[in-house]
Amino acid sequence: MSEVLLHYTRGGKVESVHRADVAVVDVTGKMVWEFGDGKRPMFWRSAAKPFQLLPFVEQGGVEKFKITEEEIAFMVSSHSGEAEHVALAHALLAKVGLTIEALACGPAKPMSSKMAKELMVQKQPFQVVHNACSGKHSGMLALAQMLQVAIAGYTELMHPVQQMMHQAVADSVRMQKETVETGIDGCGVPVFYLPLYNMSLAYARLAKPEEGQWGQREKSVRLIRDAMLAHPHVVAGTKRFDTVLMNVTKGRILAKIGSEAVYCLASVPDGLGVTFKIDDGSYRAVNPAGIAILKKLDLLSSAEYQTLVEQFPPVLKNHRGDVIGTVEATI
Repeated sequence: MSEVLLHYTRGGKVESVHRADVAVVDVTGKMVWEFGDGKRPMFWRSAAKPFQLLPFVEQGGVEKFKITEEEIAFMVSSHSGEAEHVALAHALLAKVGLTIEALACGPAKPMSSKMAKELMVQKQPFQVVHNACSGKHSGMLALAQMLQVAIAGYTELMHPVQQMMHQAVADSVRMQKETVETGIDGCGVPVFYLPLYNMSLAYARLAKPEEGQWGQREKSVRLIRDAMLAHPHVVAGTKRFDTVLMNVTKGRILAKIGSEAVYCLASVPDGLGVTFKIDDGSYRAVNPAGIAILKKLDLLSSAEYQTLVEQFPPVLKNHRGDVIGTVEATI
């Protein structure tokens, strides 16, 4: 059963709660800490992206298309649709001989409210490049081009691109492919259903590829990890928790959000993977939950913790900006 992780208070009284499940796993596969049900199955959503990219890297796509480290980070991003992200989408697709018209993720409002406002002021429509998953889709198209298979239907489960990614995800979490069930993600491609424990195991192995028993995949895994840590703004965006956390910890902590408040972290020096799922899927709980869990695990210095709390204050404010409540962790 999920347990209460956060209390939202008003006037000193608890008004709302957020329940969560947490799994913390080391690179050997040991469950180091568990809150609620650490083996609860859940859709991995966008937190699976680093592992979905593995086939492209393994097939030599980085070398063939002269892909930059920044473009690798873009292919695993859940980006904010800022100008930098839009430019990367165009540049990456041009390298593989395609245009944004090939993207089948659908147009979406940018996660960046500033960018969304600019587009509305300019009376410009939201486009596929503003979709937070356009990087992942660009990577899928790049893999199709690498394999010289049809672009048409690249989002379908039985397409060679999706089959290779499904297998790579299963390998990364040390499960058999047939036991990793699938659904359809918000951007129209397969999404994977598996225990939080296995998600954390994959992130622990991502944290320390040299100890993760990846075999020939180790070089590819390290390349993806290092690209994410080198380009936090590409992975998410301005004022986003993923980006801020990786910057504040100077790449010691890797972070990746998924929809419906699934969140994965990797402590690089410790070889630890951390996954939490906010039971009600609320995004507002992600930042305070992430900070509380990292503090509980002693993975933040006092200075880093203070910086994060200053940027993501655990308080509630009214429309005038008055503090009228708090966000308090139970751990």
